[in-house]
Amino acid sequence: MAKYEYERIPYLVGYAEKNEFKDTYAGPMDFVALEAHLLKPKDKPSKTVIVFMHPIGGGAYLPMVSALAKAGFHVIYCGSRYRGADYGLIMEKVAADLGACIRDAKERLGYEKVVLAGWSGGGSLSVFYQAQAEKPSITHTPAGDPYDLAAKNLIPADGIMLLAAHISRAGTMTEWLDPSVIDEADPEKRNLELDIYSADCPNQPAYTEAFVQQFRAGQIARNRRITAWVQEKLADLRGQGRTMEDFGFVVHRTMCDVRWLDATQDANERPAGWCYLGDPRIVNNGPVALARFNTLRSWMSQWSYDHSNADGLKAAAQITIPALVVGNTADDACTPSHTHRLFNAIGHQRKQLAEVKGANHYYFGQPDKLAIAVETCSAWLGEQGFAD
Repeated sequence: MAKYEYERIPYLVGYAEKNEFKDTYAGPMDFVALEAHLLKPKDKPSKTVIVFMHPIGGGAYLPMVSALAKAGFHVIYCGSRYRGADYGLIMEKVAADLGACIRDAKERLGYEKVVLAGWSGGGSLSVFYQAQAEKPSITHTPAGDPYDLAAKNLIPADGIMLLAAHISRAGTMTEWLDPSVIDEADPEKRNLELDIYSADCPNQPAYTEAFVQQFRAGQIARNRRITAWVQEKLADLRGQGRTMEDFGFVVHRTMCDVRWLDATQDANERPAGWCYLGDPRIVNNGPVALARFNTLRSWMSQWSYDHSNADGLKAAAQITIPALVVGNTADDACTPSHTHRLFNAIGHQRKQLAEVKGANHYYFGQPDKLAIAVETCSAWLGEQGFAD
């Protein structure tokens, strides 16, 4: 495969949006500014651009992004307004941000076709966006605040690649939520039977199917308990006439999954006792695990198991564009069931599934695996007419 030098062009995508209150720090009240990078191969014009966005961003220098540019594809990585700060994140607003990036790519930069590249958490965002662009239905956030995606006139993409992607932020976090926590106000109070990181837990790997079912039910139940409390808190604020106020809170122990200790669960080539953020026992109560810091509205939009609109599986069933789904067989974040659930959920047959054997989540330290992934994407993009 030919290798191209490319120019990295940083730029801003800005647009006006009326907001009742401020949920991001930067910029004026009614203006959204998105940091973007255009990776433009030299001496290789193209009518097509590949667009990456992740809800909390920070991926402009990921191996796959630059590798696609080196392979001759024009690539945009655009951060959402919530780059690096998901405590106030509203998924409906992130979809609007992705729409602004795509509109800018077509109207200002002049690209005729756009292929969405949903990496990790960008996967469910990409299918959520595409479903709403094709047939918008959302007029309010799950917290009940008006936010009309139909009015945003989102431009549908022409193709989509789901790369090492998971089913949704809400679904993934729930599968990582520690079900042993009995009291959210005192997370040291735990149900020992479900406390798999405790040496005294009576259930040890390899786990029985009955225990796994109990564990998963406990995770969903905990998510629903938190959601019920959030809804009550929102209702109380609104009942006091404090309609625009929010409330911050911490959710403890959110990296607990039978898959991390028992590699036969959702089996692939990942090592046992490890996750993509390190030792899961430490990550479980550390500062970088999903959903550690929250606001009421954000919880409802991105983390609520029953209420989040950004459900990758439901959205995938609605999209009509050609789709490529790529999984990594040693992924220590998005395990095989996520890859296959997304692929199976796509409701048409213009789809292709590929897996990169032995690859970890980011291809860190695996240039040979990265090359295979790029070749897979390149072949598909060519077959679909996106390589011009």
